Amino acid sequence: MADSVVLDPVDLHLLRLLQNDARTTYRDLAAQVGVAPSTCLDRVARLRRAGVILGHRLELDPAKLGRGLQALLSVQVRPHRRELVGPFVERIRALPESRTVFHLTGPDDYLVHVAVADMTDLQRLVLDEFTSRREVARVETRLIFQQWECGPLLPPAAVAPAPSGVSAAAPAATP
Repeated sequence: MADSVVLDPVDLHLLRLLQNDARTTYRDLAAQVGVAPSTCLDRVARLRRAGVILGHRLELDPAKLGRGLQALLSVQVRPHRRELVGPFVERIRALPESRTVFHLTGPDDYLVHVAVADMTDLQRLVLDEFTSRREVARVETRLIFQQWECGPLLPPAAVAPAPSGVSAAAPAATP
């Protein structure tokens, strides 16, 4: 890939650690990786400048925010033209219920992860915000029973086990 960044074992170790806990201090990261805190700070800053680290996010429990029902909506848009899909995506992304929107190949054009209060709220969302739109030809709904986060994202060549003394954190279950 032309956009790939060359990462050495220290970079990979830092990325593993930060993906497991982005709040880890530079001092703790440096100690775990075996470099000076200033070196650690420089490396993380370089990874940010290179676009490898895109940001830090706060994860919230949708159920504790009154959005205990999550679903995946497969959406088919017809006709699938830029002048229609641009405004469609903007509107769907602006909905407070929308968590993630994927543009797909295949029979469905979009997969939208939503979090709503209950089944009535899901029905309202599908009818008022999706099927009421002229460009939406079909919506298929799948309820999410449970969700798990997976391990850290690393380049394909780096999927070997973590360096000795580094434990891979087990993925935590998310409601």
